[in-house]
Amino acid sequence: MRVWWSDETKINHLGSDGRHWVWKEVGEGLSDRVVEGTVKFGGGNVMMWGCMGWDGVGYATRIEGKMDADLYVSIMEDELQETLCYYDKTNTDIIFQQDNNPKHTSKKAQNWFKDNVINVMKWPAQSPDLNPIEHLWHYLKKKLDEYENPPYSLHELWERVEREWNAIDESVCQGLIESMPRHVAAVLKAKGGYTKY
Repeated sequence: MRVWWSDETKINHLGSDGRHWVWKEVGEGLSDRVVEGTVKFGGGNVMMWGCMGWDGVGYATRIEGKMDADLYVSIMEDELQETLCYYDKTNTDIIFQQDNNPKHTSKKAQNWFKDNVINVMKWPAQSPDLNPIEHLWHYLKKKLDEYENPPYSLHELWERVEREWNAIDESVCQGLIESMPRHVAAVLKAKGGYTKY
């Protein structure tokens, strides 16, 4: 309950980066049913940093440009500190989780955490399935998919992201955090291999 989970994600303006699979009958030709059109203009995406704890979500942060150690430390200094203040937490009240991305483990970031007396959780390499915020990103993107019309611009997309992020109830975060013992048990049972999570 003391851990604040964090990560970054990409949210596409239109559609997904991934492949879409459909079943076709033998001999069936291409049609609107089996082919999704592409958009020449109007694509793009927004990058976001966020965190969550037992009490709810932190401040949503739109990442402008390339995320590097300087920008990451700036986010820790501003959005993380504002989040903790909002929930009436101090740096020593929490354990902060981040993955092993080089910008997170940079000397600059390590020094910032040390100078600000924040306990950073040791995190195993290559373990994205263990972070419950991954499931929160999925939840957020499902909420964005519920809009009847796609956003007209990246600005409108970000407005929707902020609206849906801020509407996430603390019970959603608590349910994800409560699932952690099951996640860890599944990883141990799989001896570090793939799990259903």
